[in-house]
This record gives sequence, structure tokens and C-alpha cells, in this order.
Amino acid sequence: GAARPPAPPLPLDSAKFCCSICLDLLKDPVTIPCGHSYCLSCIKRYWDGEEQREIHRCPQCRQTFTPRPVLGKNTMLAEIVEEMKKTGLQAAPPNLFYAGPGDVACDVCVGRKLKALKSCLVCLVSYCEHHLQPHYDAAPLKKHKLVEATVQFQENICSRSRQKIQQRIQDTEKDVKVLQQEVEAINRSADKAVEDSEKIFTELISLIEKRRSDQQHPSSEAEYLQYSCQITLDPNTANTRLSLSEWNRKATRIGKHQPYCHHPDRFTTWFQVLSREGLTGHCYWEVEWSGPDVSIAVAYKDISRTGQFGSNDKSWALDCYNQFSHNSIKTPTSVPVSSRVAVYLDHRAGILSFYNVSETMTLLHRVQTTFTQPLHAGFRVYGGSAEFCQLK
Repeated sequence: GAARPPAPPLPLDSAKFCCSICLDLLKDPVTIPCGHSYCLSCIKRYWDGEEQREIHRCPQCRQTFTPRPVLGKNTMLAEIVEEMKKTGLQAAPPNLFYAGPGDVACDVCVGRKLKALKSCLVCLVSYCEHHLQPHYDAAPLKKHKLVEATVQFQENICSRSRQKIQQRIQDTEKDVKVLQQEVEAINRSADKAVEDSEKIFTELISLIEKRRSDQQHPSSEAEYLQYSCQITLDPNTANTRLSLSEWNRKATRIGKHQPYCHHPDRFTTWFQVLSREGLTGHCYWEVEWSGPDVSIAVAYKDISRTGQFGSNDKSWALDCYNQFSHNSIKTPTSVPVSSRVAVYLDHRAGILSFYNVSETMTLLHRVQTTFTQPLHAGFRVYGGSAEFCQLK
């Protein structure tokens, strides 16, 4: 008899074979340990963005993986997607993801808006899956109360917004009246303020000139050596990716975490370490460094353990890729930074100087400020090593 015709293929729901990151059919699909699948390039890019946290999550179920899972192509899933493409199936219809009539739209999306999954009772905003992500990642936002996005919630927001706007108008009118009174008071005392300011500036200029005349900067390495001090690194401050050696004078960036004990003084975010000694008076030290990304710094002991040297008002950092940083303000050095750097501190005068050390000393950058606490020397070693030199 005649051969039986092949059975028709089972209907496939293309939405199940879409990447939830790019919303398109899976390309080079990979399946991560929790069972969810993504395009290889999409999940790689997503995890690259989380690299600093060293914890990797599934974008859908939020399960975390440490270390980062090795990604291997799901060949069976790839074959199914290829068959779908041959039969003319494309990515899931837009209405599976985009907001339509009767849906709650994401308040953050620009252009065509995605469906909102959750609404925040604190922000009074509705979010799609993508824009909801910070509420799962950022510590302050994790405390916000999330509810299912509904049309009724949107209507309540509009009513609350009108009430808030009316209240703000009333508050603003009160503030304007207070400001008007303050402006009148300022105008009355403006002449006296000008006179006082001129007197203060005259005294400041006199004080600065006196300080300049009192400051005698050493002119050679031999003169600086009279202020040399022995500095060691405090293991209780070292990030777990730093290995200390040479009797705690050298810090090296390594790939594996060190088994350091938990300590409140330890740097947790940046690969940094501070000295055990607090520095006041006249101090001089030299540093040998190598690698692509090293900073030589001084900081107050109470600097945040999640803060980067040079990005706040409690630290000053010479970045060895030829710039100086303080309070996130970056200044190019006068010449490229050599592999041996000298640091001179006159704490009382508020002077901090960095030099290249070779046959002569070349000034890289000088700070004139007021130090309010003892300073601790430190290193940030993102790649390479840095060591306090033993001086004669």
C-alpha cells in the first residue's frame, strides 16, 4: 500500500524560544544552571555588567551563581530554533511584550512602552521587567513595596498626584514669602558684609604669604631622606584580592580571594589597603610599582571601606596612568609617572607632593590643603603590585 504521510509538526509557541533580554528568537542558545535559556551574547553581556559584584544572577528567577557559570551552547535548543526559522516562525508577537489597550504601560520606557509587571508604592511608578531591575539590585530600593501593576493603581496615582501638586503649590508660596523676607534682610546688611569680606580677604592674603615664606621645600633626595619613615601595610584593611608580602610592605593583586578574617576595617569593593601607621609632621617615603593599574594614595583612617581612593574628600591618589585624583576631580601629572615614586608630606603645612625618582627628582603633582586628621599611606592595585621601598 501507499506510504503513510509524515505527521504534521507539533505547533510551537515561539514566545517560549525567545531570549528575555533581547526579546528575539534565541541565537546561539545557552542554558544556565537554574534552567533558563538566553542568547550567548546577551547573557554574557548581562554578566559582564555584574562583574564588579562578583555575584552573577539569572535575569528571570534571580537565582545567584558563584563562581560565574561556564556557558556551553545548548545544541538541542539551537536545532529547534533553526527548525522554527525554516518554517517561517519569528520572534514572539510584540503584543506579548508591549503594552496594548487595557494594559498598564511602563512609566520609564521611551517610545513604544513595554507592559508593566510591578508598581512601586514608594516611587508611585509602574515598571516593566527591565526597568524593575534596580528595585532588586540597589539596597535602598529593595525596601520599597512592590505590587502587581493594575489600571486601578494607575488611577489612584493620578488622584494622589493631583493632591501632591496642590500641596506643593501651597508649600512653594510659603517658601517664596520666606525667601522674600530673607532677601530684604540680606540687602540691609550687604554693605556691612562687603566691608567684612574685604577685611577677611586681606588677612587671608597676609596669612598665605607668611605661610609661603615659612615653608622650605627640600631640593634633593638626600635632603628628603632626613624625613624618611618606615611604613607597613595593615592586613586588617587589605581587600581579599590582595596578597601582602615582604613583611607587609608589598601588595600584589591576585586572582583568588585570600582567607583573611572578617574585619570592619577591610576594603570590600576596591582592591585597596592602608598602612598601619598614622602619619603627621614631616614624612617621606618611596614606592616601587608595576602593572597596568596602580594608585599611590594617602587617606584618613575613617574613609568608607567601599570608597575608591581619590573619589572622595577623605583621600588623595596618584594614579600611575599619569593623573592625580581627589574628590573625583582628576588632574593630569606634569610628566609621565615613573616606576619609582616619592611622596613627601608636611602635615602641619598641608603640603602633599609626589615626585618621580631617578638621578634627579621631578615634581609630578603638589597639593596645598588643610589636613584635619592623621593620614595613612595606601595602595590601590587593580593590576600588578606596589611596594614601600626600604630607604637607607
